[in-house]
Parts: sequence; C-alpha cells; structure tokens
Amino acid sequence: QVHVVESGGGLVQAGGSLRLSCAASGRTFSTNFMGWFRQAPGKEREFVAAINWSGGNTYYADSVKGRFTISRDSAKDTVYLQMNSLKPEDTAVYYCAATRNYNYNYAPAYGYWGQGTQVAVSS
Repeated sequence: QVHVVESGGGLVQAGGSLRLSCAASGRTFSTNFMGWFRQAPGKEREFVAAINWSGGNTYYADSVKGRFTISRDSAKDTVYLQMNSLKPEDTAVYYCAATRNYNYNYAPAYGYWGQGTQVAVSS
C-alpha cells in the first residue's frame, strides 16, 4: 500500500507559476513511477508528467513539455511538479499517483491516487 497526498494548488494569473508537491508514504520501495495527471471539468483525466522512482528519468505530455518540470526528493519521498508559464487551459484538478507498473502515462495502470489539488489559471 502506498499513500500519496498532494498540496500546492491555487489560483494564478496566466504566465505565472505554481509548484505542486506529492508526499508518498507506505511501501514506496515497490513504486516504479510517480505520475501527475489532471482532469478539467467535462474532460477525461489526462497524463501530465511522470518520473521513474529509482532512476529519475522523466516523461511529459506534449502540452506541458518545456513549461513543467517533475522532480523528486528521495530522502523525503516527495515528488514535485513545477509549473511555469501557466495557461488558462492548464486549469484542472491535479492528481498525484503511484504505480508498480511501467505504463507511466496510462491512468488505469496507477493503483494509488491522492485526493487531488485544484489549479486555476485566470486569463
């Protein structure tokens, strides 16, 4: 069992920045990937970014590449999502998740999810 808790959402103007945090606890040693997903009203949950827990390799959706950065602090079992140059279309509930699988961009592959944190970007 892995427990994840997100924090750091909020309201920001277009062009601004936010940093989301995701604290993991429990059997984190069995985790292969930590991922961030988002879901806007009326839309399906979509992949944002993922990081390999042991090696630190990172992966991004095309829509956020160059603007968002995922990183991890292994000592704290915490993953971060630094979001820069935010756009109104980035508005969504952002979820952190953990998986033992290797399908890092596939939401059903993730077995452990946080409660989500709201990010709102005004134009």
